[in-house]
Amino acid sequence: MHRLHWPRISGKVAYVPAHATTKPAGASRPNRLRRARYHHGNLKEALIDATVQLIEQGGVESVSVREAARRAGVSSGAPFRHFPTKTALLTAVAEQATRLLLEEMSRTLARCASENPIERFRALGDAYMRWVTNHPTQFEVVSNRRIIDFAGSESLQPDNDKIRSLMDGVLSEARDEGLLRSGDLATIALAARATAYGVARMYVDGHFAQWGVKNRDARHVFESVFDLFIRGIASAP
Repeated sequence: MHRLHWPRISGKVAYVPAHATTKPAGASRPNRLRRARYHHGNLKEALIDATVQLIEQGGVESVSVREAARRAGVSSGAPFRHFPTKTALLTAVAEQATRLLLEEMSRTLARCASENPIERFRALGDAYMRWVTNHPTQFEVVSNRRIIDFAGSESLQPDNDKIRSLMDGVLSEARDEGLLRSGDLATIALAARATAYGVARMYVDGHFAQWGVKNRDARHVFESVFDLFIRGIASAP
């Protein structure tokens, strides 16, 4: 089974933050952050952008609605009609992050030319890690259920369900074609998510150095780990 190349992903989204390529925890960060640029009509996006910048500078503890407003260049009271609390603001970051992840994975699956569902499943895993390495701060927020209101969000659960459906779809094809050792798709999907999440968490938390891995090699490491996982679930090489 050949290794997939990393495709260049392009596409139009409603909003792309100014910090589109951030660095993982433990990496050096710029001393001075750019002010979020606010234009009439995109206050929510500007506040989300400002919030991510605040996290990059001082961690989640440094975030407040008023400070996000200051970073965005608006009055301290302006954000509260959109985000009355810090939790609401962080939840908005998580919602945007999940939407962008869904778009990344959907585009990748649509562009994967292979008819082999195992190859398409690998492509989904690659898209996940590619997104994490490009958006480590957003991943840090969306993966911490203690700081966001996951249950109260109108989009987080539906978007997560759509991501799960992408995985379930290709795994169902693989099972129907006799390409899996087990027909227990729920366990396979859970194990795949745990594997991908574990590597991603090690990356953003700065654990790679302990294993002699450089951050720039994160995607290669993920490919190797995920290939090992796939060989374990596949019925044949």
